Amino acid sequence: MDYQLRPDRDLTVLIPARAGSKRCVGKNKRLLGGKPLIMWTIEAALQAVPSNIIISTDDLGIIKMVRDEYGAWCEWHHRKPEHATDTATDFSWVSDLRQMIKTPYFAILRPTSPFRTASTIRRAFAALVGSGAHSIRAVERVTHPHPAKMWTLEGKYMQPVIRGCHEDGTPYHSSPTQSLPVVYAQNASLEMAQTWVIEGTHTISGYTIAPFLTERLEGFDINTEADFIEAERLVKESAAPHVSRSPRSAHGPLASGDTDRPPAPHTTSPPSPSS
Repeated sequence: MDYQLRPDRDLTVLIPARAGSKRCVGKNKRLLGGKPLIMWTIEAALQAVPSNIIISTDDLGIIKMVRDEYGAWCEWHHRKPEHATDTATDFSWVSDLRQMIKTPYFAILRPTSPFRTASTIRRAFAALVGSGAHSIRAVERVTHPHPAKMWTLEGKYMQPVIRGCHEDGTPYHSSPTQSLPVVYAQNASLEMAQTWVIEGTHTISGYTIAPFLTERLEGFDINTEADFIEAERLVKESAAPHVSRSPRSAHGPLASGDTDRPPAPHTTSPPSPSS
């Protein structure tokens, strides 16, 4: 029997929201279109109707702000200081909250991508389940500049990031962009994975990663003041998708207490790194 997609049964959404952003100070709480940036992601997640939403933060201001409006639909993970630094990996805080995840799949939705919608999330969940991969990651096609024309410094010389040549021997870095291999860059819109990879591979992605191609503004990411200004322009000009403030009223609070659910789907067993 084909697996029926049930994010309300099988998907936990993780929203990381640390306090220490330096390039765009306090961005998670800053108003975009009249509401705090993090609310855009929470509301999109609620409309996608996952089993659970967990907000991981070291910012008490975020906890108070979100609890007042959406506390009935969210759980909290109080992030350790060492997991909230500029150099801390996602694996550190995800592994710390692992026991809070009760579903076979999890997603990471960053507040810095406000134009990712419930449709994006559900489309990504279907893509992950259908792919059979350990995880998917949001990507978009790179048009300019192409990484074959980027360089790293090695001593007093340079080396291209992508080393390759065409059949006639012309190096990629000396070729027209239109002739170069298609390359995709990841964006911060979302990551999804089978939950076993956290313990099974000590990563958030596992060994096999499938692409999830974002469309239009789904992959827009706010990292700098210039990004925030552009996001405000898009909202003001109604170029960005509208996210309703209404919670998942038809589904009630988080569905983790349901007792009439079908069994959880079978997920891939952890392979060895060499497989």
